[in-house]
Amino acid sequence: MRLKNLSWKQFKELDKEKTVIIPTGAIEVYGPHLPMGGDAIVADKVADMVGEKLDLLVTPTIEMGDSLSLLTPEFPGTMVIKPEHFKGYLEDVCLSLIRWDFKKLFFLNTHVSNVFMITQLGWELEDKYQIRCASMDWWRFIQPYCEGVCEYSGMMAHGHASEAGTSVLKYLTPELVHDEEAVCTAELFEDKFPEFKQYIKFDKYTDTGTLGDGTKGTAEKGKIIVERSVDRIVQFIEEYYR
Repeated sequence: MRLKNLSWKQFKELDKEKTVIIPTGAIEVYGPHLPMGGDAIVADKVADMVGEKLDLLVTPTIEMGDSLSLLTPEFPGTMVIKPEHFKGYLEDVCLSLIRWDFKKLFFLNTHVSNVFMITQLGWELEDKYQIRCASMDWWRFIQPYCEGVCEYSGMMAHGHASEAGTSVLKYLTPELVHDEEAVCTAELFEDKFPEFKQYIKFDKYTDTGTLGDGTKGTAEKGKIIVERSVDRIVQFIEEYYR
């Protein structure tokens, strides 16, 4: 049930006690074989899957986020939204929903750099408007549900545009995946000082935009990962927002 597809009369009749799903993603380099909008695509499609199972309203996807660390001349196309702009836009979306009496918001987020802004906003909205918020970090969230499915573990499975990410997108949008361009980046950047926050651009880690093995992704793996994950999200929403 997409908000943008409803008339105002249909919107007026919605059950305001139900949760609203707000999908958020990013547009950035995602290996040579996957679409740059991979995060946004996953957020969009998974939100629809969850929304359909629970008959929930889904807002338009916020497709771009903070991808500054990936903005390098070596990887053209990455789009960057400043954190304060992202948070302000998302806040306005939420305030519009609150204005129309929705009190339960779930942020289905697929981009790690959006997590801090969403978390901060969620706390602020709960404190000020006494509503209920929750969020997720998709690529970290799915890792337990990849066990027994992916050949690898750790970075080789869950690194940027590697086995898990490729599998998910091959399942959701196979027409956008270019298998012949997939690569394996097995020799990962060695961080000698992991205890320090360092501002290292993404091209120092990889010259392809892939961290891990993108050649091992399959639609069959992606289907299992997505279905397991969607079921868990559905379970959470049903119990958390009672």
